[in-house]
Amino acid sequence: MKILNQVLSTLRDIFYKFDLSSIVTMKLTDFLDILIVAVIAYWVIIWVRETRAWFLLKGILVLALISLFSNIFNLYTVSWIIEKTLSVGIIAILILFQPEFRKALENLGKGSLVTNLFTSEKNMNKLEEKTAEEIIDAAERMAKEKTGALIVVENNVPIGDFEERGITIDAKVSSQLLTNIFVNKTPLHDGAVTIRNNRIASAACILPLTHAELNSDLGTRHRAAVGASEVSDAYVVVVSEETGKISVAHEGKLRRGVDGKKLKEVLCPPKKGGYITFSSLWKGLYHNENEKDNGKN
Repeated sequence: MKILNQVLSTLRDIFYKFDLSSIVTMKLTDFLDILIVAVIAYWVIIWVRETRAWFLLKGILVLALISLFSNIFNLYTVSWIIEKTLSVGIIAILILFQPEFRKALENLGKGSLVTNLFTSEKNMNKLEEKTAEEIIDAAERMAKEKTGALIVVENNVPIGDFEERGITIDAKVSSQLLTNIFVNKTPLHDGAVTIRNNRIASAACILPLTHAELNSDLGTRHRAAVGASEVSDAYVVVVSEETGKISVAHEGKLRRGVDGKKLKEVLCPPKKGGYITFSSLWKGLYHNENEKDNGKN
């Protein structure tokens, strides 16, 4: 009963300090401020649930409960340990979850509002259909021969950091060239090929491995594909050397056992209408001005 009375007393003090009269004097900007904070909190929760940070959040909640009970029961040693842990915890979190924070910032930059304002029409769906067909043809050929392959197709996020330890190619995309690169025991077969602006940019690239749990039958090549898709929005095509199956990774998710038709749907999704970009707006204004000038003449 003594503990229950202490908890009730603490809650009573909190409610007494809460001034309801402040709600009456709230302005429109105050409600806007609350709305923005609520939206930010919502997106943070969504992001946390989709990453390893969800386990971190649960750990923080456990520490918070322990801290609450240590204050109620006057556990000075436990309170001191938690206080010292949290003092360096922020730096530790930034170090341990650097990939997750990076992905969150990239997703913020890739949001529909920012993308529509700062992305030109030429950058939308920039992978040409002919290039996709060459990639698909090469993947199907290597799948029949059970030749392992790893092809990274750049989307909006640059993948130049993947090429630091690779070999520059800068060649036109063709199924024959892709197949020859991944032939076993050739100098460039070990690693990934990157494709940028419909050209083969480099080969023998080292990709980051994912820390997510995958099926035990998936090897390093598939872990590298998922890892590369986690730190960028690239499409990563994988051909299994053991089974000959084609898979594709995107945004940290691996889609296994795809055929040529499904792979083309992934690499060349239908264009979404309704985007208003700076370039399209400028073209429209320029076109209207020309029509007015022609009408006057």
